[in-house]
Amino acid sequence: MSEVKTMNTKENKITAEQLEKVTSLQTELQKYCASIGGMEVQKAKAIYQVNMLENEMDEFKKSIEKEYGPINIDLSNGNYEVIESKEKE
Repeated sequence: MSEVKTMNTKENKITAEQLEKVTSLQTELQKYCASIGGMEVQKAKAIYQVNMLENEMDEFKKSIEKEYGPINIDLSNGNYEVIESKEKE
């Protein structure tokens, strides 16, 4: 004959205080993880914007160089100096 196993009817449960602490910590952890995720999205957008601005700056520098040749511009007043090319002898 086979044995019949009896099921344990007692619930395995942590205390109410422990459950409250665990849920509180989990909620706070999720809040910070979500915040970090939001910051990562902002970071990605900022990096994209920096790349776009660098590309725009490069294109604008090329147009200025096409008009004036190679120059150094004083950004405080718009004056510029022509960059003399050094030829190797």
